[in-house]
Amino acid sequence: MAISVDVASTVSNLTYFVPPADGTAAYQYVNADPVTGKAPNNYTRNQYTVEVENVRGKEDQYKLDEAGFQFVQYPAKHKSFEDDEEIKTEYYAESVELLKSVTGASRVVIFDHTVRRNRPDQIDDGPQKRKPLPQVHIDQTPKSADDRAHRHLPPADTPALLQKRFQIVNVWRPINNPAWDWPLACCDYRSVDRKADPLPVKLIYPDMEGEFYGVTFSEVHKWKYLRGMTPEEAVLIKCYDSVADGSVSEYTPHTAFKDHSAPADAPFRESIELRAFVFYD
Repeated sequence: MAISVDVASTVSNLTYFVPPADGTAAYQYVNADPVTGKAPNNYTRNQYTVEVENVRGKEDQYKLDEAGFQFVQYPAKHKSFEDDEEIKTEYYAESVELLKSVTGASRVVIFDHTVRRNRPDQIDDGPQKRKPLPQVHIDQTPKSADDRAHRHLPPADTPALLQKRFQIVNVWRPINNPAWDWPLACCDYRSVDRKADPLPVKLIYPDMEGEFYGVTFSEVHKWKYLRGMTPEEAVLIKCYDSVADGSVSEYTPHTAFKDHSAPADAPFRESIELRAFVFYD
């Protein structure tokens, strides 16, 4: 399948969050209601038509501390991505080295991963079959970043680590095939209003609460993607930075989206994302 990657941009509908009309804090239950089969929430979502620019050939214009994301050429040694324990043993280790080499971090701790395989004919959305997530969001808030640090890091190390700068960074990579189907778009942090755009959403589990940011629509958002992104490429997505003085990006909104310029016979998207703490001395 010969596919050009020279398309300058594409137009797609992106799904944004709309805050609760009554002004209350947004929430989302994680488990579905046994009667309705849906997970209750108190917000709505709207689609907006936006342009998504293909930055292939211009990747060096987008750095983690400026745009909030960064594309890298870094082929993975681990290839199968079928067994969670093998992923943790093999792929985690090479991803730690990738993050250290790009960021200059002194310590990297990966705390989880998600494999996504788009299977439109399958209802099951369980492990190894998670579908692409087509909604504009940011994985972490300051509260959830702090909560995760206390949940995932050794208790003896946590106080000292949190005294220094730290980030949460995702490593997203296509697996098996280029990501023509439902690729990932990132919003340039330099186009984000950090006070108006993020919407904290409480995630309610049976035994705990988490939090993420939904993102509200803005006409000035600048969306980017790497068309035909291959398994030899990855994108680092900043989800949190403890430096919040405006000198660096704090996060980047991102979403899966339908690329209408992709060929109809493109293989279904398969990808893996790792989530990591990144620490600096």
